[in-house]
Amino acid sequence: MSDKLRGLMKKIAIYPGSFDPITNGHIDLIKRASTLFDEVIIAITQNASKSSFLSIEQRVSATENSISKLTNTKVLSFNSLLVDFAREHNAQIIIRGLRAVSDFEYEFQLSGMNKRLNPEIETLFMTPSEEFANISSSLVREILLLGGDISLFVPSEVKKILLDIVKK
Repeated sequence: MSDKLRGLMKKIAIYPGSFDPITNGHIDLIKRASTLFDEVIIAITQNASKSSFLSIEQRVSATENSISKLTNTKVLSFNSLLVDFAREHNAQIIIRGLRAVSDFEYEFQLSGMNKRLNPEIETLFMTPSEEFANISSSLVREILLLGGDISLFVPSEVKKILLDIVKK
């Protein structure tokens, strides 16, 4: 693709993940990415080989509600190779969050594989703001299931969804 044509294209980034549940750390990255790109697609994986706490519909809805004020974002689910999903949506960038050095090795491998599968894709690693650096979906679920307060870690609408599930 010529540099001139590339300059006319919208810069579309994909932020993929399971978002089970979406946390304030995820939202921090989405908000910051939305200032860097014309459009940010939050791509929620339907990974059938991984059991989820929330259904795909609940994860999509919770994410949409959590970022409803952002005008250049959209939430989609997918069940394919990420690079194929990116190509389908004309995305040039994959955003990956790095909370700790321990995340880097896996993410670096993933980035390399994605680049081999689609040389047009670039991966952008973003670190969360300091107050969100220790938040993970799995820790939120654990705190929730042990009766702890998750208010500091997820948006209020997500907290409500999670508490409703635990009450059932």
